Amino acid sequence: METILFLSPSEGALSKNALEALATAKQLADSLGTTFSVGLWGDAPQAAADGIASCSATKFLAVTGAEFAQSRYATDAAAAEALGRASGATIIIGPSCSRWNRVLAGVAHRLGGRADSHVTGLSASNGAPAIARWYYRQRMEGILTRTQRPWVLAVESGIAPAWDGAPGTAAVEPVACASAGVRSNVTGIEAPAADQQTIRPDAELLFVTGAGWTKKQPDGQVKTEAAQKLILDFLRLSRASLGSTKSLVDLHGEGVATLTFLNHMNQVGQTGSTPRHVKGLSTCCHGEEPHTVGWRFIGERRAISLDAGCGWARGKADVLYVADAFAVMEKVNALLAR
Repeated sequence: METILFLSPSEGALSKNALEALATAKQLADSLGTTFSVGLWGDAPQAAADGIASCSATKFLAVTGAEFAQSRYATDAAAAEALGRASGATIIIGPSCSRWNRVLAGVAHRLGGRADSHVTGLSASNGAPAIARWYYRQRMEGILTRTQRPWVLAVESGIAPAWDGAPGTAAVEPVACASAGVRSNVTGIEAPAADQQTIRPDAELLFVTGAGWTKKQPDGQVKTEAAQKLILDFLRLSRASLGSTKSLVDLHGEGVATLTFLNHMNQVGQTGSTPRHVKGLSTCCHGEEPHTVGWRFIGERRAISLDAGCGWARGKADVLYVADAFAVMEKVNALLAR
């Protein structure tokens, strides 16, 4: 019989991604007719456990200590391993966050199991668990099963509603974990100012730019600086996340003027990136195929293009605005500024 462990670092309350993974673990346990437990690690995981006390987990396990508060491979891997062994789980499910993704393979190796990341669905067929993953730049979906146990999984965000239940008081069982061998200390965090951050996975809106922003406009002029200001102003006012098509990102290597704040981290589609925002607005993209493939999980897709016959007009957008993106975004920014 399968036993399931939901495993996550705790930095205060659990993140939305972690709550989505929790809901996925609970759903799989219900489908298999089995129980699941919760494993948390951090400086004070009791608060996180209390926040999900009504999730129907049979037990709550925790590795507690100041050394487990910061993201560090040695401590994160040791804590996850200790929780996996203490639970005896055959399937371990965690959120696809930076801390879990980094230790996933190492923890599976220490436990003698197998690991899979980028899981976009879990199901049960004839009493056996199976996962879904996308391949070849997210164009093909595969369904996988494994016989090796424990099976350690990282669940992508946005594939299930986040667990939402009443908080309470969880009876947390402490799990011993030696922190010997730690050779690094976290002395602080350096992060860009909020206005400089352009990738916001939890934003309601994904705003995608295409190469049309850097091309000659109807008056025959290239308006890269104006485009840059319009886009950055919109991101600042709307708190949207920024994406880009491959053609615009690759302009960096062609020696032509382009948008200086873009890099391959912003690229959608060609790299296999499939964002999961509630809404998406594509501008000057002309419906490039890899980009639109990467948009398959966007809830509502809209586009702005001067070309009424572009790729977006052929069923790839829910709404197409045939208009000049410069004029539209200038008006939108003015409205948002009010």
